[in-house]
Amino acid sequence: MGFHIGGVELQSRFFLGTASYPSPQVLREAVQASGTQVITVGLRRQLSAGSTGGDAFYGFIRETGARLLPNTAGCTTAREAVTLAQMAREVFGTHWIKLEVVGDEYTLQPDPWELVEAARELTRDGFEVFPYCTDDLVTCQRLLDAGCRILMPWGAPIGSGQGLLNPTALRTLRARLPDVPLVVDAGIGSPRDAVQAMELGFDAVLVNSAVALAHDPVTMARAFKLGIESGRLAWEAGIMAKQEMAVATTPVTGRPFVL
Repeated sequence: MGFHIGGVELQSRFFLGTASYPSPQVLREAVQASGTQVITVGLRRQLSAGSTGGDAFYGFIRETGARLLPNTAGCTTAREAVTLAQMAREVFGTHWIKLEVVGDEYTLQPDPWELVEAARELTRDGFEVFPYCTDDLVTCQRLLDAGCRILMPWGAPIGSGQGLLNPTALRTLRARLPDVPLVVDAGIGSPRDAVQAMELGFDAVLVNSAVALAHDPVTMARAFKLGIESGRLAWEAGIMAKQEMAVATTPVTGRPFVL
């Protein structure tokens, strides 16, 4: 079940966000239940929490042993995103960055031009860039040309819980970019959506709202863990092709016996 991404080997394919949980204790228990090895956090949220809150959160992250993936949530230009990424590297001591550059305030859809520009500058500066993008193949190819080695296409608008709105586009990404680590990020609403993403051959799934806003986030975190593992196993096992007509599972040859 292990895989390589960003220069490291991970056993868990479940990336977990840290926003909107009912309490720090619930977040802590959800992280444990998820088995995640990668946790995302917005630097702006940490700064708004003040030094005491930020220090406490970072101490909790160190205790989990998970890798931190800071993000540039809230940025609308490449310059903003680059500046925030550089700050995150100083604060958290990691060259990993989840790059977000919003182009539309209603859908929070990424701006492809600003995203590619920021990605190009950050990869040149030594960052391992995890770009949050749409499922558009050409945009994804341009991000790879800019130096990205990982892509994080959305399933649906962030926080919407709508699941995979365009599985055909995601399937195309997997087919056209067979050697690129792909992580479905945003729009996941339930473990069923995560299973679908993994059955399409994606390498991992990032979830925040679907866990944090559940009635029982800890149990939901475990449900996602099991769903992601199940979907990946199904992909590796090889899912049977769909048939237009019924196919007998036990073919009958010759004439039937007449009693």
